[in-house]
Amino acid sequence: MTSHRITPLTESGLLSALTVILALAAVYLPVVGVVASLVWAIPVTVLVVRHGLRWGAMAVLVSGGYAALSIDRKQRHTMTLLYELSDTIGLASFTVTGTLRGLTLGTGDPYVFPMMLGVITAVGGGMLRDLMAQRVPVVLRMDVYAVASLAGAWLMCWSWPRWGADTASWLCFFFVLLLRGFAIHYGWQLYHPRPSSRIFRRRKPPKA
Repeated sequence: MTSHRITPLTESGLLSALTVILALAAVYLPVVGVVASLVWAIPVTVLVVRHGLRWGAMAVLVSGGYAALSIDRKQRHTMTLLYELSDTIGLASFTVTGTLRGLTLGTGDPYVFPMMLGVITAVGGGMLRDLMAQRVPVVLRMDVYAVASLAGAWLMCWSWPRWGADTASWLCFFFVLLLRGFAIHYGWQLYHPRPSSRIFRRRKPPKA
C-alpha cells in the first residue's frame, strides 16, 4: 500500500539535486550559466506535474536552502560543492528508499533488517560510483556518512509505527540531509584514538 511513496521521494531528491546544480551553474559558469538560468526551474516543474504541488514545494525548500548556503562560496569550490550537495541529497533519498522497502516487506524485524537495507542502498551506489571514477569511496574517508544514513534509518524505523509512512519518510530524509550537511560544513568527525593517548603509550622497559 505504501510502496508507491518510494518513487516520488527518490525522484524529488534527484530533481532537487539537479535544481541546485543548475542554479549554481547559472551563477558561476559564464556561458552555460545563461542557459542554466533559463531552465533551472524545469526539474521542479516536472516534479509538480508528476506528483503534485506538495512534493514540488518541498523540493523548492530543499534546493533553495542548499543553493542559498552555497551561492557565496568561492568559485574554486564550486565543483566540490556540487558533488557534495548532490551526494548528500542522494544519500538521504536512498536511505529512505531502502528503509521503506525493508519495512514494507513484512519480515517481522522492525529495526535491524530495514536499517541494514537502508544503509546498503544509500552507501552502495556511492561506492560503485567512486570506484568507477577511480576514487577512494566517500564512506571510507568520511565518518559522518554511513553513520548519518544509519541514524536516519533508525529514526524512520522508530517513527514508522507512531506517525505513519509519510511523516517517517520526511523525518528520515531531512535528518540525514541536515546531519550530513552540518558534518560537511563544520568538519565533524567521529572520535579517533591517537597514538599519544594512554592506551597507545609504550610501556617503559624495566630498569636493569
